[in-house]
Amino acid sequence: MSSPLPTCPACHSSNVVKNGSIHNGKQNHKCKNCGRQFVQDPQNKIIDEATKRLIDKLLLEKIPLAGIARVAEVSEVWLQQYVNTKYQQVERQVRVSPSKKGRLTVECDEAWSFVGHKGNKQWIWLAINRDTREIVGMHVGDRSRDGARALWQSLPPLYRQCAVAYSDFWEAYETVLPSQRHRAVGKDSGQTNHIERFNCTLRQRVSRLVRKTLSFSKKLENHIGAIWYFIHHYNASLQL
Repeated sequence: MSSPLPTCPACHSSNVVKNGSIHNGKQNHKCKNCGRQFVQDPQNKIIDEATKRLIDKLLLEKIPLAGIARVAEVSEVWLQQYVNTKYQQVERQVRVSPSKKGRLTVECDEAWSFVGHKGNKQWIWLAINRDTREIVGMHVGDRSRDGARALWQSLPPLYRQCAVAYSDFWEAYETVLPSQRHRAVGKDSGQTNHIERFNCTLRQRVSRLVRKTLSFSKKLENHIGAIWYFIHHYNASLQL
């Protein structure tokens, strides 16, 4: 004879059904009244620092959160909370190695992404130093002049003073970037090859940017945090 189902810890309803298993194989339940999911007699698991370091590395690879939870043997609920906190704390400003005042060349481009559904487009504006390959500017927003302006403002002051910026013919660049230091070029010119290559790297490494995926972002804050997290890692790796 099967054991009776537990009552919901949130609303104390007995209208409860079995709802699969959690990562450790324990029976999961769902309350049909309030929607709360829970396990009977839950036991808190202390996540050690080694596991957290592993998760930090896995977040830099094209792996969905459900896959990371399976590999690290943590619950998806805990992992989502950990990721939320981590992405909230990520610095929203580039860390760029010092450059001497003089000739600086940057390449600019924007990449399409979305949050929640494909109708909610979020454009990733990027600028790369052609010589060092560092990302020197980034902004996530719409594809208007405001987006181009935010990208330009995200560059370190020295770049805004001295750099020559190459971009495609998107009109937002021409109306925002200083005309004497902006060069609009076609993709066949090769002048924006490095930033286009980085866009490809970004899509290959950040799972929520893959066009056909179930790992897309549901929260804009996490979307932006994940991109910044990867960019900081990428820039730091160039110094190794």
